[in-house]
Amino acid sequence: MSSGPIFVAAGGTGGHLFPAEALARELSARGVAVELLTDSRGKKYGGDFPAQAVHQIPSATPSGGGVFARAKAILTLLSGTVSALWLIGRHRPAVVVGFGGYPSVPPVFAATLLRVPTILHEQNAVMGRANRFLAARVDAVAHGFPTLNGLGLGIKAPTYHTGNPVRPAVLAAAAVPYHVPSDDTFDLLVTGGSQGARVMADIVPPAISLLSPDERAGLKIVQQARGEDQVRVAKAYEAGAVAAEVLPFFADLPSRVAAASLVIARAGASTVSELAVIGRPSILVPFPHALDQDQAANAAELAATGATQVIREADFTPQWLADTLRAARQNPEGLASRAAAAQKAGISDAAKRLADLVINVALGNKKA
Repeated sequence: MSSGPIFVAAGGTGGHLFPAEALARELSARGVAVELLTDSRGKKYGGDFPAQAVHQIPSATPSGGGVFARAKAILTLLSGTVSALWLIGRHRPAVVVGFGGYPSVPPVFAATLLRVPTILHEQNAVMGRANRFLAARVDAVAHGFPTLNGLGLGIKAPTYHTGNPVRPAVLAAAAVPYHVPSDDTFDLLVTGGSQGARVMADIVPPAISLLSPDERAGLKIVQQARGEDQVRVAKAYEAGAVAAEVLPFFADLPSRVAAASLVIARAGASTVSELAVIGRPSILVPFPHALDQDQAANAAELAATGATQVIREADFTPQWLADTLRAARQNPEGLASRAAAAQKAGISDAAKRLADLVINVALGNKKA
């Protein structure tokens, strides 16, 4: 293995940064030096990232907007590639690992030009556009779900199902046994992912209002709501005499998941993977406007295990949800079975599996 560090390329949202952080922690625990290459958003987060150094590389997304905006984004990516070429050429890392999203494109592309070993990790069940652009050039592709769609033609790199690495807080939450709800207690967690989701604010409170006072007995709700929705959601629960905590962000979300009887959520890769590792039953409402329909694919993977109920956003109505919650409260053992199915599907050692692959590629042995 080269004496150089491992470069991890990730930026944008927590969906890319969380698995990169988990890998970095695993490699650091093995005495391997890790450095993070990220964009401006990731640089703000980088103070908590377990890396010896954090490097900001120019990046942009060349989709959406007009012709001028796309041209500007491409120029920014080219500028980022030049910066990455200089950085990688200077430090000569043993491997560059990209976690998808356009912030990973300049570092991974530069590494392939310099013939530095490269690995992609795809968190979703459908390969994203940035990873598809790079996939034909890299040495190995790791993926979070058993099925990886959208690889395309011309991909010669071997693929490895490592799972999605999760944070230490998620592993700690996974040690908490599922508490089967009773007539007296039912803890409902509602989350919309890192950006929040207005549909949760629009649908869940009206659904709760359709339940009778007896059906609301013992119900406690923890709900993530966007800042602009927080007050109206909180007031709706207050009007229905429902105990609720409504905030735009929960720093301790894994422990909140562990405490939940049932989780209502979007179906981002991190959310689905963390639900599985912790082992909690869920209702998943995939984001319907994604070009690749990645959340729908993620949700389908978990639904196949029997751990979750998937509903299209168009069908996610207050009446449907009220009926579904009523049925769930009447069948606590069914929820417990779904919790067990979720945890059986979870891959708690994904960071170790991915770290093994990284080390093997660094050694020139691509057999994971």
